[in-house]
Amino acid sequence: MNTAISNNQINRLAVPAIIAGISEPILSLTDAAIVGHITINATESLAAVGIVSSFLSMLIWVLGQSRSAISAIISQYLGANKLNEVKQLPAQAVVIIITLSIGVCALTMPFSEAIFKFYNAKGLLLSYSVEYYNIRIIGFPFTLYTFAIFGVFRGLQNTYYPMVIALIGAAVNVLLDYVLVYGLDGIVPALNLKGAAIASVCSQFLMALLSTLLLLKKTPINLKLAMPLNKELPKFLQMIGNLIIRTLALNLALYFAASFATGYGNNYIAAYTIAINLWFFAAFAVDGYASAGNIMSGKLYGANQIKLLVELSNRLLKRALIVGFLMAGLGTLFYSALGTIFTNEKAVLSEFYKVFWIVLLMQPFCALAFVFDGIFKGLGQMKTLRNVLVLSTILVFIPALFVGHYNNMKLHGILLAFTLWMVARGAPLVVKFRKQFLPQIQNH
Repeated sequence: MNTAISNNQINRLAVPAIIAGISEPILSLTDAAIVGHITINATESLAAVGIVSSFLSMLIWVLGQSRSAISAIISQYLGANKLNEVKQLPAQAVVIIITLSIGVCALTMPFSEAIFKFYNAKGLLLSYSVEYYNIRIIGFPFTLYTFAIFGVFRGLQNTYYPMVIALIGAAVNVLLDYVLVYGLDGIVPALNLKGAAIASVCSQFLMALLSTLLLLKKTPINLKLAMPLNKELPKFLQMIGNLIIRTLALNLALYFAASFATGYGNNYIAAYTIAINLWFFAAFAVDGYASAGNIMSGKLYGANQIKLLVELSNRLLKRALIVGFLMAGLGTLFYSALGTIFTNEKAVLSEFYKVFWIVLLMQPFCALAFVFDGIFKGLGQMKTLRNVLVLSTILVFIPALFVGHYNNMKLHGILLAFTLWMVARGAPLVVKFRKQFLPQIQNH
């Protein structure tokens, strides 16, 4: 089997992954942009979107790790030309994922008020957060299911179908946001924040439906549950376990950041919401090359093509850095215009403009961290990813955040802590990768 790589092959996987990746944060960005311009309590509504999005992101990233685990296993078996041995795995994995997601819905909805009090929300902001969350969480099982199916597509070296599904979902979300938030005169009442939540759920359901149809019609994988349990299911669960611990550490950082920003006041959490969502947008753009690393590294590793694996890492890093600098450049060019997309509140914009440059500064560091994140996921080395993120959060991010808070740096302190965190996440992975694989090349 031909396992040689080319620039065209990298781009054929990375470009659709970039487009699909950008589409994911568009759900929250669209909610933030449209809600930030409603005529009733816009600042509180925007802040509620920010708080709920932080908590939902935690849930999705914690349990959505099935995508990387499934992709790693399937790509390695594809590289070894043994795909038939894991055809039953996706259906068994999906049952586990859906069961967990329904359990999360059942456990969190009754306690949503207590959850957002924990984020320092109170009064009208707390009421809006609870209302928005209790609708948005309905789409949670659909999102996790879609992520799992995307993992199958990635393992099969296909990022085109996830791109198509993500673009359709994003387009439907934007359309429904406008209609349901602002209303149509005499036809649809303006539902404001509640309308944004309903729009997101509808788009998530549509993406799950499209994922199922394309998987069944366009791939050799079916979703018929069959016994016995696949031999790779324990490995899949172990991968997810390590990634869940890793993602809990990641979201501990996001929780502290959102909580501190909320504690500084509504204008600060609203400005933080804009900044962090733009960071997610740029990060997902860079993450397209990380996705290519996840997909291709697993296949090359399964085929024992170590020299090509090292070459792949070098090529991906160069391209990701280009995207990172491009995102930073575009952000600089449209520095003032970007803020007004989300709100016209001068106090919010003032705080946002003070710190947005830090979001732009960290983009090249994001490129480094995300590319090697993707490669290690493809290699199935989730334990390494777990250890690096846990240590960088505990030893770098949280101390930096408290130092910034102690020195009254507010949003500056939060975003500078994120920058140091990205450096601490990326550098150890580069060192470990080169230490593990460069000697293997030299010995041949």
